[in-house]
Amino acid sequence: MAAIHGKCFTHPRPWSAQEFTDLLASDTVFMCKAAQGFALGRVAGPEVELLTIAVDPAYHRLGMARDLMNAFEECAVKKSTKEAFLEVAEDNTAAIALYKAFGFTQAGLRKDYYTSSTSVRISALVMTKSL
Repeated sequence: MAAIHGKCFTHPRPWSAQEFTDLLASDTVFMCKAAQGFALGRVAGPEVELLTIAVDPAYHRLGMARDLMNAFEECAVKKSTKEAFLEVAEDNTAAIALYKAFGFTQAGLRKDYYTSSTSVRISALVMTKSL
C-alpha cells in the first residue's frame, strides 16, 4: 500500500507502511482493494471519511478508481453510515472529477491545508455526500 501511495502523492505526502499498519489496526478503519489500488475509509458514528484512494499510475484510466469508490460506498452503507466526506487538494482535478461523478459536492475549503514538495501551500476542498 505504501508503495502505491508513494507513486500517487506528493501532497499530501505519501503515507509510510507503518502509518497504514497503524490505521488498519483500528476497528473503525476499513480497506477496499483492487489489483493495483486501494481505498481506506474511517467510520465515525453516522459519518464515513474517505481517508485516501490510490491506484498505481500505470493502471490509471482502467476504471479501478470507480470500482474502489463503489466498493467504498457499499461498505460504508453496510456500516450504517449516512454521510461521506473527504478532503482533496484543490489542484487534484482528476480526483475532484471522480468525486463529483459520485455525487460529492464541495462543503468547505481548508485554506493552505497541504504543503507541496516545493513548500507551496495548497488548499483542500472538503466534499460531502449523503449515502
